[in-house]
Amino acid sequence: MALYSTTTNQEFDDKVLKSKKIVLVDFWATWCPPCRVMAPILEDVAKKMDDVLDVIKIDVEASADNSQLASKYGVRGIPNMQVFKGGKVVKELVGARPANVLESELKSVTS
Repeated sequence: MALYSTTTNQEFDDKVLKSKKIVLVDFWATWCPPCRVMAPILEDVAKKMDDVLDVIKIDVEASADNSQLASKYGVRGIPNMQVFKGGKVVKELVGARPANVLESELKSVTS
């Protein structure tokens, strides 16, 4: 399963910016109800799309690095999911959504 959590800038660089695969980065927080709704959906997506996509979860309050990453990528509300391809953001998805909607949005980037 290609689902990871990260708490440092170095981990972000290694798992997102240097990745050969497309990466869905989920900016979230433990106190956020819509984020908790998305957690099992993202686990499912990570399993279903493992061959083309990694999912990285970044708790925006877990570390100073995570807070800085959220600011750097313009995260103002959560959940905020950003799709990286070749180290660059190619799509931003703000707010919770059903699994079928998320999968459809991701297929437009992965195909």
